[in-house]
Amino acid sequence: QVQLVESGGGLVQAGGSLRLSCAASGRTFSTYAMGWFRQAPGKEREFVAAISWSGGSTYYADSVKGRFTISRDNAKNTVYLQMNSLKPEDTAVYYCAAEHTGWGNRQEREYDYWGQGTQVTVSS
Repeated sequence: QVQLVESGGGLVQAGGSLRLSCAASGRTFSTYAMGWFRQAPGKEREFVAAISWSGGSTYYADSVKGRFTISRDNAKNTVYLQMNSLKPEDTAVYYCAAEHTGWGNRQEREYDYWGQGTQVTVSS
């Protein structure tokens, strides 16, 4: 069992930055791949970024590539999402998720555990 708690969301102006954190419980955190997804009002949840268990592989949605960076600290049981050059279209609830194979995946259905989400609002 893995419990995930996101933090770091908030209101920021376009062009600004935020760093989201996702703290995980459980001693098996380092064996899970981690992903970030987001859901904007009236839209389906979509993939943002993922990182393998070791941090050696990362994956990004085209819409955030070059602006967002996913990283993890297995000693702290935490995964991060650094978001730079934010745009109003990045406004959404951001969720972190854990995937047991450890390799990382863009598919929501492959993830086993989810956090409750944190709101990110980017004003124009």
